[in-house]
Amino acid sequence: MKTNAEILEDIIKSRRSIFPKDYTAEAIPQDVLDKILESANYAPSHKKTNPWRFRIFQGLEKTELGETLAELYKATTSPETFLEKKYIDISDKVSKANTVLSIVSDFSGKVPEWEEVAATAMAVQNMYLMATANNVGCYWSSPGMIHHMGEYLQLKENEKCLGFFYMGMK
Repeated sequence: MKTNAEILEDIIKSRRSIFPKDYTAEAIPQDVLDKILESANYAPSHKKTNPWRFRIFQGLEKTELGETLAELYKATTSPETFLEKKYIDISDKVSKANTVLSIVSDFSGKVPEWEEVAATAMAVQNMYLMATANNVGCYWSSPGMIHHMGEYLQLKENEKCLGFFYMGMK
């Protein structure tokens, strides 16, 4: 029988970014999604600020997110560098994921911003590990459009979108 340390080592070594094109159509069971999200709350943060904020996108909200990201790409890309394939791929990638989370960091002002970003990254790493343990593929993407998502995500002045966490069954 494996020890806890051996099990953890196996999970850490098998953690990979798995992209939406490789997800099955199977839905992530709600209890598994809940465990993935809960695992973020065990990440350390200086002064217990717990700066991570996640918004879940599924169903119609997810479709709208994909369309919004694609339109932001179009609006923020010069005609010389705009690629129609990339424009189409953005919403396609979102549609192939079962669930997409926005990754937001809330800067409390109690600690340096880099510490809040680091804590948020540790929360995402916990989600990566829990997803891996539950056969859920996932990856963190930080497209240029995240700098234009504040209004759409209704971010407060002290919040910043750090990317999106795509998930789907492997």
